[in-house]
Amino acid sequence: MSSLEPKPRALLRWIVGYGRADFAADLLAGATTAVLLVPQAMAYAMLAGLPPIAGLYAALAPPLIYAVLGTSRRLAVGPVALDSLLTAAALAPLANGDIATYVAAASALAILAGAFQAVTGALRLGFVVNFLSLPVLRGFTSAAAILIIASQLGPLLGLKLPSSAALWPLFVALAEQLRAVHGPTVALGVGAVLALVALGKFRGKALLVVVLATVAGYAFALDARGLALLGPVPSGLPAPTWPAVDRELLLGLAPAAGLIALISFMEAFSSGLAVARRGEVVEPDQELLALGFANMAAGLVRGYPIAGGLSRTAVNAQAGARSPLAGVVSAALVALTLVLFAPLLATLPRAVLSAIIVVAVARLVDVAFVRELRRTRPRELVPLAITFATTLALGVGLGLAFGVGASLLLFVLRTTRPHTAVLGRLPGTQVYRNVLRFPDAETVPGVVIIRLDAPLYFANATYLIDEIRRRIAAEKARAVVIDAGGVHDIDVSALANLRDFLGELRRHGIDLYVADLKGPVRDVLARSGFTAELGADRFSFTAHEAVQRASGGQAPTPDSRATQAWP
Repeated sequence: MSSLEPKPRALLRWIVGYGRADFAADLLAGATTAVLLVPQAMAYAMLAGLPPIAGLYAALAPPLIYAVLGTSRRLAVGPVALDSLLTAAALAPLANGDIATYVAAASALAILAGAFQAVTGALRLGFVVNFLSLPVLRGFTSAAAILIIASQLGPLLGLKLPSSAALWPLFVALAEQLRAVHGPTVALGVGAVLALVALGKFRGKALLVVVLATVAGYAFALDARGLALLGPVPSGLPAPTWPAVDRELLLGLAPAAGLIALISFMEAFSSGLAVARRGEVVEPDQELLALGFANMAAGLVRGYPIAGGLSRTAVNAQAGARSPLAGVVSAALVALTLVLFAPLLATLPRAVLSAIIVVAVARLVDVAFVRELRRTRPRELVPLAITFATTLALGVGLGLAFGVGASLLLFVLRTTRPHTAVLGRLPGTQVYRNVLRFPDAETVPGVVIIRLDAPLYFANATYLIDEIRRRIAAEKARAVVIDAGGVHDIDVSALANLRDFLGELRRHGIDLYVADLKGPVRDVLARSGFTAELGADRFSFTAHEAVQRASGGQAPTPDSRATQAWP
């Protein structure tokens, strides 16, 4: 079977041909990734407003489920920054400050998001990923990264800032509390950030900083100096349980669960594609199923929504992972941490976890993409800018909605005002090109040759016909050749406009010729009777053939209204 052909769904598909060398590579990769996963999982749980232990719980079951159902060999699933921010934004208005309700709601949110993903995958609706354009996604993630960094200012400065989905309330609260900034907390937080940056690409840097800070918290009794520590961390593995939430809370979580389901799928699918090797296929529908059941498993063990993070996936791939078994190894090491080392984390300063978050998400602010877009497609900066600004001002949910709306509006405007080109013949050839791009292209006196680069439908037919009218008036043409090579569809409204336009042309004694029609469009014109109405001799396979006919033919005798001036 070709690597480009869709492969049948199967459980544990990676196990075919799996050998001892693969296991050794996965063992090393899983251990390497776990070094990054343990501190990140705790930090991201804190970002979500949850006890850090919830992050470790969320890192346990998902890799096991994904290893059975997933299609990417190197995707590392578990807690990620963006899902953590979305979780915090979804739960803050619903939990009413009750930590038990908050934790249960986070688990329920994971189960709901997973159910959305599983159902969407089962119905083979993976194409929904196409509704999030890359500019919208980059604008959203860049703004979300700034929101995440701003949300960590409280722990980094020793302040109690309110939870907010937008940026401005955080800045207002920060301005009011600036005099209460705690110097030792700032020193430790900034020091941790600098240490993480200085350690560069060292994969164990987060774990190293956590271990050193935990030892310092114990040795120097940092809590007595006013620094906030993690506090008691329960040891042992969580037993699967259904979250204790009522129906009203469950219904209130549904919209946020749908958003998280979409975003986490986008993040995981793009991460899986980024590390896929030649010949490997990452199937969107199967990925939805795998992530869906992985999220539901996370919720049942008191975790919260998960995805496939790009940073850990890249580390997993660079460490030599050959199958999802590497994720199982990482999960096993997380379980070992919970059983043996959880109580030792009690003296870990919270400012250090905030520093890990800040350094991890700073890379999501993608300035390079903005520069590239400005150079290649400036118009697509509009949805990016709208998404970025509204996410910062209104929060992640509304920001993404505005971004998608702006992207769709831009698409509609682009299709209602499509590109057209007046053509001329390149000297010594039968090739016709845009006269604005090829100044030496030769036009034919009295004949307008225009290329339409879009399907004809109700929203753009009037615009395109007006463009042809304008060209006729400018050239005082007696014939029009439409190069329809770019027209791959036509609807009944556009067909009616075209028929009316043909009548208008005939009343003014102007011939119409059509070249390079696509088969489906030709079929529609034939079935509607338009082909017979225009005349079979007015259709040509090439623009050159149509121009020859137009320049050598005689215009039909106009009727009594032909003396009217062309509008």
